[in-house]
Amino acid sequence: MLYTGKKTNEILFPLGGIGSGSINLAGNASLVDWEIFNRANKNSFNGNSHFAIRAEYPNGETVVKILQGDQIKNFTGHHFTGASGTPMAAFPHFKKVKFDATFPIATVTLEDDNFPAKVLLKAFNPIIPLDAYNSSIPSAFFEIDVKSKVDGVKYLITLAVKNPFECGLNEKVESEKYTAIKLSHYGVDKSDLKYGDLTIAVDDKDGFAQRYWYRGNWCDAVTTFWHELNLGKFCDRDYEERKQGDHCVIGAQKLINKGESKKTRFVLAWNIPNCNNYWHPDFIKYTKPGKTQEEVAEYVKNAQWKNYYATVFEDSTASCFYSLDKFSTLYKKTNTFCNAMKNSTLDKTVINAITATLTVLKSPTVLRLEDGTLYGWEGVNTNKGSCEGTCTHVWAYQYALCFLFPELERSLRDTEFKYDTYEDGRMCFRTALPLGCGYAVQAPCVDGQMSTIIKIYRDWKLTGNTKWLEKNWDNLVNVLEYAWSDKNLYEWDRDHDGVLEGRQHHTLDMELFGPSSWLEGMYLAALKAASEMAEFLGHTEKSKEYLELFEKGYKWTKENLFNGKYFYQKINLEDKNYAEHFRAMHYWNEEQNQLKYQIGEGSALDQLLGQWHANICGIGDIFDKNDRKTALKNMFKNNVKDSLREYPNAWRVFAINDEGGSIICTYPDGANRPVIPLPYCDECMTGFEYAFAGLLISEGFINEGLTVVKYIRDRYDGEKRNPFNEIECGANYARAMASFSLLPIFSGYTFDLPNNYIGFAPIAEGDFNCFYSTGTGWGSFIKTKNEQKITVNGGYQTLESVGIDSADKVKKVLVDGEEIGFTAKDNKIYFNKITIKKYITFEV
Repeated sequence: MLYTGKKTNEILFPLGGIGSGSINLAGNASLVDWEIFNRANKNSFNGNSHFAIRAEYPNGETVVKILQGDQIKNFTGHHFTGASGTPMAAFPHFKKVKFDATFPIATVTLEDDNFPAKVLLKAFNPIIPLDAYNSSIPSAFFEIDVKSKVDGVKYLITLAVKNPFECGLNEKVESEKYTAIKLSHYGVDKSDLKYGDLTIAVDDKDGFAQRYWYRGNWCDAVTTFWHELNLGKFCDRDYEERKQGDHCVIGAQKLINKGESKKTRFVLAWNIPNCNNYWHPDFIKYTKPGKTQEEVAEYVKNAQWKNYYATVFEDSTASCFYSLDKFSTLYKKTNTFCNAMKNSTLDKTVINAITATLTVLKSPTVLRLEDGTLYGWEGVNTNKGSCEGTCTHVWAYQYALCFLFPELERSLRDTEFKYDTYEDGRMCFRTALPLGCGYAVQAPCVDGQMSTIIKIYRDWKLTGNTKWLEKNWDNLVNVLEYAWSDKNLYEWDRDHDGVLEGRQHHTLDMELFGPSSWLEGMYLAALKAASEMAEFLGHTEKSKEYLELFEKGYKWTKENLFNGKYFYQKINLEDKNYAEHFRAMHYWNEEQNQLKYQIGEGSALDQLLGQWHANICGIGDIFDKNDRKTALKNMFKNNVKDSLREYPNAWRVFAINDEGGSIICTYPDGANRPVIPLPYCDECMTGFEYAFAGLLISEGFINEGLTVVKYIRDRYDGEKRNPFNEIECGANYARAMASFSLLPIFSGYTFDLPNNYIGFAPIAEGDFNCFYSTGTGWGSFIKTKNEQKITVNGGYQTLESVGIDSADKVKKVLVDGEEIGFTAKDNKIYFNKITIKKYITFEV
């Protein structure tokens, strides 16, 4: 998507690997928010780190500019010292800037009337589906493409970076292919938490490297740098004293004639290898059997672990040179993924929503632990994480990992079962670090716990990894059956009738009492999924038990939780027994004689959340189809506002003035609104909105769903908010990746890899093109008038049946160019099991 003018004001585009941290490319191409130090670091700069370019005409005249556009905000500075707080803001720079991006690739076009070339700064870090290794490199990739408008001009391109460490050492790195400088923390052991190193390199062995800018007072260093840059001559310096704040610079020069274009590649890599739990016990205390909380806290305080990338690359020089060595290949594969998104026939707002929210994976929200396991905050604050522990209820909304990096998604389930589940099946919905240190003490969370069952089902169906399912089966049974266990002090389904009735903690941070369609739907989806898994594994009695519970709950829900217009929570708000029975008197409003924090008769945006999951994962009906269609019509009427100007909101403000949005819980005319209703009820949170949009679309309300998505992306337009950072409880919020579910929804994608099957039934008429993936391969599904085609752009697919529209009209099936035999029945094409490496085509 192209951003220009004021639409670039708020852009911050993260460049970094999954779990490695990132450096952000601003809308004007400056390098800001250096979040590479194992935590968030918002509103930060690294000295005067920047790119610059010098043009020398044949007659010796020169023009020098910083490779960035105008200062676009914060003209007073964070400390009221003026815009000088932004790197190189007041030096000559480019007047015309365009920012074009489909994450993870951004291209900034810079032009000026007094500069003899158009400059394209391309920046990325790989996203390659199913290749978590190459998508987790701790580096930022840059390619500077100079298109000269004048003959015989010499262009010198430079990258200057500050050494951020207390006792800095800048050293040239020997290489037969590149010019490079390594910036490290001198005199500190590599096992120390303070240790780190950075490497910058350019793909020219004959480039120049200046290890140190001139040391002096005031602005001596940057003034001298600018003098040398204008001359085009840099003297190398070294200083015996090691101190903080020294800059270095590398660069390369090319002669470019009129109409020619030449490219120069740079990589900035980092290595901050050692991590610790710096936040405990500020948020949640940990407990471990046989240990006091004080003993656990002392252990956590002194424990540390390595970043995954530090087990792969010896230092930043290793990752830097690897990145340059593999630059072309990694860019090509990443661009193939981007093109699969851009070439989709889906509404461009939808593609923008899907790709822009993938930035969460490249932000400080995500870590990869020493063995490669993924760990995530919910989001991040200015300089630390927000809400620890890969929270099961928040991360349940995201659908990016399972389709792009299924091994990382499975690592979450393995962690939840190994470290977060008690013997009785109760789950801690937040993971404590370091792994194995104890449990994060909170009440079990019903939507998080049920979503674990749903995600096991989904990941099994998507990958066909039955051994993994078998390994986790006993844990899965314990987690599900905790709902009716006599050890469940929260009495979710104490009478074992398929209906949740007890005290139910949930993602809106409080508890519901009594049955609600929202949490009941999650329970029903988990029961139905568990029944199918049990049947496949031969646990017939378990399968029967779970299915009978589902059917009882389904019937009860239809009869008791639908008011003819929408689904709701069945509760007597004046019944004090709930608060007394569960010793939760903070839920009782003594003044009003009423329970607090309940949905009651409200229209909650998540009232059909279980059906959203079920439609994506292939679980089937969780709510009556006619009832849910009626509910969706009324939810769109009740919860979606085209302007928030007249809507009161006492909570956090994510939509305001004349912006549109979908409200978490509204109370239509005639509904009894509790005096103190559901927490966050009046907010617009994008993860919830995307889930609602997806459900609307999957149930046939396409225009309504697109309206919900459009309202979100209109709010994140680059002028008011960063389009690459959707916020909730912090920045880079994980729940926003619910947007990825729109891909399988629009394509009608079904997957059953245990039986070597995938299928497509696009909801839109006419030609269609959309990304898809399984656990072994990815590509695009392409439908035209004369054929339907499944490409394999990475990996492979082993199939023996495919579902497509008009299967009975198929005359020929080709696999990688070879015709194969087939039969057609019930919109499915059957054939002998075969491994597809390039494509399978169905000709009509």
